[in-house]
Amino acid sequence: MGTTDNAMRYNKKSVTDVDVTGKKVLLRCDFNVPVDKVSGRITDEGRIVAALPTINYLLDHGAAVIACSHFGRPKGEFKPEFSLAHVAQCLSSHLGKPVQMANDVIGSDAMALAKHLQSGEIMLLENTRFHKEEEQNDPEFAKKLADMADIYVSDAFGSVHRAHASTEGVSHYLPAVSGFLLKKELDNIGGAISNPKRPLVAILGGAKVSDKLGIINNLLNIADTLIIGGGMAYTFFKAQGGQIGNSLCEDSEFENVKQMLQTAKDKGVKFLLPFDSLAGVSFSNDGDPLLVASDSIPDGMMALDIGPQAIKAFSDEIANAGTIVWNGPMGVFEFSQYAEGTRAVANAIADSGAISIIGGGDSAAAVRKFGLEDKITHISTGGGASLEFMEGKMLPGIACLLDA
Repeated sequence: MGTTDNAMRYNKKSVTDVDVTGKKVLLRCDFNVPVDKVSGRITDEGRIVAALPTINYLLDHGAAVIACSHFGRPKGEFKPEFSLAHVAQCLSSHLGKPVQMANDVIGSDAMALAKHLQSGEIMLLENTRFHKEEEQNDPEFAKKLADMADIYVSDAFGSVHRAHASTEGVSHYLPAVSGFLLKKELDNIGGAISNPKRPLVAILGGAKVSDKLGIINNLLNIADTLIIGGGMAYTFFKAQGGQIGNSLCEDSEFENVKQMLQTAKDKGVKFLLPFDSLAGVSFSNDGDPLLVASDSIPDGMMALDIGPQAIKAFSDEIANAGTIVWNGPMGVFEFSQYAEGTRAVANAIADSGAISIIGGGDSAAAVRKFGLEDKITHISTGGGASLEFMEGKMLPGIACLLDA
C-alpha cells in the first residue's frame, strides 16, 4: 500500500465537520477508569479529563450529549460494582453542570432521559458491557443505542480495535465521526506511519517477540532504523547462536527473528540490538548487576536491562531522528537497578527534537514516571489499539467513520 493510500485511510471526518446544533449525539468515551477496590473511589481521573474537550465542544455548540462507555468486565450482567454512577459524579464536577445518570443502557429509563434531553444537556448511559450483546456487536442492540441519537461521535481510541456495538455497530445506523481525542491519535500515529518525517526510528521493547511480530514486520517496510531492547532482544541473540543464560527467550520464534534480520538487510533498514546488558541472578532488585556482552550471558544469570554501550548507540540514533515511534521498555524499569536503559532512551527521545509518538502501556508509564510527558509529541491513550494501529491494521472502530 502506497503512502498516499495509507494517509487516506486515516483521513476521517471529525466532530468539527458536522453540524451538531440541536442534534442528539451518542458519544462513545473511554471511562474505564481505575478505582480503589475497597472505597470504589476513582484513583486516576485522566480518562475523564481527556474526554472534556469533545464534550464541551458538543455542549457549547448546542448538542444534547448521550455519553456511553464500558467499565471493567461485568460479562453481560448488571453488577452494581461496575456501575458508571461514580463517573457521572466526577464528570459533573469537571463540567460544572449536572450529568443525568440512566439506570440502564437501552431500557425505559435511558430511552426516556434521551427523549427529553435538551440542547446543552448531558446524560450518561449505564455500562454498555452490562449487555452481552455489546461485545457480540449485536445489530439489534446497536440499533437501540443508535435510535436515541442523530449522530455518533467516537472518542474512545483504546476500544477502536474491537468491533463492539458501541464502537462499530452503531455506525450502521448513524453518521459516524471522530471526537478530538480520537482525531489526535489518527493525526499523530496515522501520520507517523503513513507520512513520517525522516529518518523514522522505531524502538520496540517489552518481554515477548511474539507480541510484536506484526508491528516489527510492518515497521520493516517503513522505518529507517529499528531498535530492539527489553526481554525480546535475547530471542534474537540466541537465534544467532549467542549464550543468554536464563534470559527471556522464545525458542519457537527463531525462524521469524532470523527472517526479520534478513528482511532488514534486504531493505537497508538499520537493525540495532543491545551490545551489552546488565544481568542479575534473579528477577528482583537484589544483588549487584553484572555488566556482560548480550550474547555471552553466564549460566544462572538473566539480562534485566540494556548496558551503557547499548544506551550510547541507541541514543546516538535517536538524536538524528525526524520521527520516533516507541513501544515497550528497555528493561525492568520498575527495579531501580535496572531502570537506566529505559530512562536513558526516554531522555534521548525527549531531547531529540523529533516528532515522538509513545504507544501507550508501559512506555507511557515510564515517560510519566521520569516526568518527561511534556517533551513528547503524543502519548497514545490506547495500549492494544495503538499496537494494532502501528501494525498497519485498519481498526473496525476507525474504518466505520465517515471519510473526510
